[in-house]
Amino acid sequence: MQEEPERRDPHHGPSLMDFMPERSAPGSFVARSGSPRSEDAGPTPGEDALIEAMQTVYDPEIPVNVYDLGLIYGLALAENGDVDIEMTLTAPGCPVAGVLPGWVADAVAAVDGVGEVEVTLVWDPPWTPDRMSDDAKLALDF
Repeated sequence: MQEEPERRDPHHGPSLMDFMPERSAPGSFVARSGSPRSEDAGPTPGEDALIEAMQTVYDPEIPVNVYDLGLIYGLALAENGDVDIEMTLTAPGCPVAGVLPGWVADAVAAVDGVGEVEVTLVWDPPWTPDRMSDDAKLALDF
């Protein structure tokens, strides 16, 4: 059985990680990217590298990256380099709902040392502008 990675919320501490769904929970949308790492692949990346990768992904309708928008609810990095991400969208009817999680998965999978990446789209708790970083709020005049 694969070791369960440590889970934490990159914006608000570990409390929300208790609610992170099991892998491929029924009714959830999951995007996957990457491939298993070889045993001699070297060190796994740090959390900062994963965050930097997520900061390259933008909702086409909003000029702020998904991380600073507060759409990333959870990030878990396993010792083998696999990454689980829990994310949401600003609204359930978002026109890029079917592709944005895949963009996040692909961006993180491109980081050296990352294995398989799974991004689960969730709706609870609902996203609010309070989750945005101060930089995002300034960029959007909040």
